[in-house]
Amino acid sequence: MLFDKLKKYARQPIVPLHMPGHKRNTNLLGSDLPYEIDITEIDGFDDLHNRTGVLKDSADAAARLYGCRRAFPLVNGATGGLLAAVRAMTRRGDTVIAGRNSHKAVYNAIELCGLRPVWLMPDIDAMTGIAGSIRPEQVAAALDAHPGARLVIVTSPTYEGVVSNIAAIAETTHARGATLLVDAAHGAHFGFSDVFPPSPVTRGADIAVVSLHKTLPSLTQTALTLTSGGCDDARLAAELAVFQTSSPSYVLLASIDRCVRLMASRGEQLFSDYKKRLEDFSARMSSLRHLRVVSCGMDDLVSYPAFFGFDPGKLVIVTRGTDITGAQLQSVLREQYQIELEMAGNGYALAMTSVCDTPEIMHRLADALIEIDASATAGDPAPLIGLPPPETMMTPSDAALLDGEPTPLGDAAGRVALEYVWAYPPGVPFVVPGERVTDEAVQAVRQSNALGLSVRSTCGGVPDTLVTAAVDVDKRASLW
Repeated sequence: MLFDKLKKYARQPIVPLHMPGHKRNTNLLGSDLPYEIDITEIDGFDDLHNRTGVLKDSADAAARLYGCRRAFPLVNGATGGLLAAVRAMTRRGDTVIAGRNSHKAVYNAIELCGLRPVWLMPDIDAMTGIAGSIRPEQVAAALDAHPGARLVIVTSPTYEGVVSNIAAIAETTHARGATLLVDAAHGAHFGFSDVFPPSPVTRGADIAVVSLHKTLPSLTQTALTLTSGGCDDARLAAELAVFQTSSPSYVLLASIDRCVRLMASRGEQLFSDYKKRLEDFSARMSSLRHLRVVSCGMDDLVSYPAFFGFDPGKLVIVTRGTDITGAQLQSVLREQYQIELEMAGNGYALAMTSVCDTPEIMHRLADALIEIDASATAGDPAPLIGLPPPETMMTPSDAALLDGEPTPLGDAAGRVALEYVWAYPPGVPFVVPGERVTDEAVQAVRQSNALGLSVRSTCGGVPDTLVTAAVDVDKRASLW
């Protein structure tokens, strides 16, 4: 086990005349940070980008755990894995089919690799405003319309826990000669219990990227790229060497290994206990009268037709239709109950759970929600902000070559955007570089800002200005 090997090495009286510069000098620096096990690729500790020893054993253990062909450790989060996977599975100029609710790493990869995106627009849940599942028939229609597309990219589960039918999407994708990449950053815990969906690589995905740190006991920035099916592992490894550091943190690598070994040795019991805590929490939510928690208590997934499936570890607390907003609920839980949630939107707030949440923590959240619910009253439903349909004029990489200028938001409609605009949460863009700014997009930005959501743009001028270029709309065919 890598962690044990590092601890044993730290006890040896070896003089470290090599990186890193702290030289494991805890007499000077103290022991609050793990200096003793923070090493570089010295003899006996393998090479992340040419694994033959202890790091190969660690990666092989991860592949066995997830039931996939190979697992590649990631030390800069799922972002590096997504960038490398997109580049490994495409060639410049290719068309890719991707969910509009993709992580920004996917958008960045599309731009960096000079790809032509075709966006799949998820349905929006009428109660929460959360983007729903990508439907297999959407994928089929997009591939039929663009038969040269090499890659389909789907996010499942999403940040909020929405799951798509990966098995059906994989079958649809492969039948049309394309490959499937699943951004499962929020689904590292899938497949360890029947209460959660299976891991995407066991349902037909060619590559899945999972963030161990998001939902399993591992340090921030730790993740895995998992492969199966039609993936060129050698090319993926080469691209990972491009997008990952050549000086990987052994502290993070040890965290990955320790997490994998823990799940392999104790995962069954840990997830059995976790399932019981979620069931107990759900039962207590049956007493809610104003608030609701998606698929908990009296709530049922049938009420959310935009969702194919849902991760019960994500607790989406719906405030829409009450006298409080999601942001207000998040503030009350923080200030009065010392409970910090993951995020809040206008009509809901999100609590993320894992195997490390104790029964006491789950009871504390349940008690707080029941108490808040008792003082809540009915209110007007918070307005839902639509996801404007994109009007693509050129690829994001072509847009990056244009000279632009800050344009007042009110004058931006009809021009071509040269930067991203999104509301965070949830981070799904209203506008992407290379798209014509529509009246609907301007309205969505203004509405989000008025509701107090954090509206951001690449260059930071929104909601006042947006960097755009004047391109004749009639030239669309020649540009795209």
